[in-house]
Amino acid sequence: MSIPSPVRSALLLLGLCGPASAEPLAAGHSAPDFRLPDGQDQPRALSEFAGRWLVLYFYPKDDTPGCTTEACAFRDELTIIHRLNAQVVGISVDDTASHRAFAEKHSLPFPLLSDTQGEVARRYGALTSFLGFKLASRHTFLIDPQGVIRHIWREVRPAEHAREVIAKLRDLG
Repeated sequence: MSIPSPVRSALLLLGLCGPASAEPLAAGHSAPDFRLPDGQDQPRALSEFAGRWLVLYFYPKDDTPGCTTEACAFRDELTIIHRLNAQVVGISVDDTASHRAFAEKHSLPFPLLSDTQGEVARRYGALTSFLGFKLASRHTFLIDPQGVIRHIWREVRPAEHAREVIAKLRDLG
């Protein structure tokens, strides 16, 4: 759930919305390291995905319409993504129990990581707040096998996003 710039500006003025981050990452930057629990409470780190492409996507909330559409689109295209030597990993501020239920309900075969404090989302410039609640913005980072960010999507249309990622993986192949 990205908040459009004019709306964000108005909410900032009213004190109802916080800034996403001080300085956003860009393509060519090293991906910030992380270590977060997945839906089975197992710690997962960026280094675990070295040697293959990583589609690291941040999303606002488990089991909401846009987030479900995006996750299921990645699920449905996962065979192609894997053939392109890539792994999908989702991150939100929801807890591990919420991730576990979301993954089970929608048969999501990729890790969903729990960033309850929003620290990883903040490092990636994907943390926002709305009416006092922390949320991850819907941003995706395509990280190469050496850990370098090669592309960032800050405007994501959930239904088309998996196909956009596949096209970019093919371009960068």
